[in-house]
Amino acid sequence: ASGDGEYVFSDERGRREPFPSLFDAPQKALSVVVPAYNEQKRLPAMLDEALPYLERLAELDSAFSYEVVVVDDGSSDRTADVVIAYTQRWTADKVRLMRLTRNVGKGGAVKRGALRCRGAAILFCDADGATRFSDLQKLRQCIRETRQEVEHQDDVLAIAIGSRYHLESSAERSIVRKFISKVFNVYVEVVGGVKGIRDTQCGFKLFTRRAAQLVFPSQHVERWSFDVELLYLAQRAGVPITEVPVQWVEIAGSKLSIVKAIFNMMSDMALMRFNYLSGTWAFQVPEHVRLTIADPHHSPAVRSHSISF
Repeated sequence: ASGDGEYVFSDERGRREPFPSLFDAPQKALSVVVPAYNEQKRLPAMLDEALPYLERLAELDSAFSYEVVVVDDGSSDRTADVVIAYTQRWTADKVRLMRLTRNVGKGGAVKRGALRCRGAAILFCDADGATRFSDLQKLRQCIRETRQEVEHQDDVLAIAIGSRYHLESSAERSIVRKFISKVFNVYVEVVGGVKGIRDTQCGFKLFTRRAAQLVFPSQHVERWSFDVELLYLAQRAGVPITEVPVQWVEIAGSKLSIVKAIFNMMSDMALMRFNYLSGTWAFQVPEHVRLTIADPHHSPAVRSHSISF
């Protein structure tokens, strides 16, 4: 079980405050969740790109606000110290550290961060900065277009995901990675049960708060194939998922072996699908989210009209 200290953050003055819940009313337009395991070297470049960009968005739109929640996944290096320095510079209203007492895996870190963030929309992105952060605008536009189709816009269920395989994508990927990914995609569809998504693994995914409330509480996979599970759950519930071309480059310093990662992802995926088909894992849909799926025009008990996404 997770320790209570994992759900407490320290502000820029060192005062400890509790993280809110995903099921509270949103307080920010956007939350950015960044899972980080021994990322003291690569994380600063990612934050130095993301934070000024988000600041510019806030300057252009007074209704836009944001937070970045970095989830330190039991790192043994100085990842936490790096984040604390950014908190002191940018304030804890904008940069928060969630420090896990043990390594739970990327999926577990993303889940814990998502369940404790404040945004009307939630982006999770990798700590290495492989995806150009300004491509967030493309994902936001997809969400906006979906929001315009429903009467109560705070209620919308939608997911926009970065894709390195879209026809318009300018991803720079090696031939070996492209071949392995094509084979992997077939496996994702046949075994993982995710249909029509060409890139399930790009670490750049945007969820409306309602969509996050739907999928993250039911997420079981904490390591290799958590992306596939989230998309599988979303498709089962009929949540629209849009792939968006993003600019992506391979960043040096990865701790993963491609062969080992592919094997572990395939194993996790097969186990995940078996557990859902056998009923070992249940897909628990919160009542107020279930009402939204049944009736897109359903009005929730609590909505925030002052937050612009």
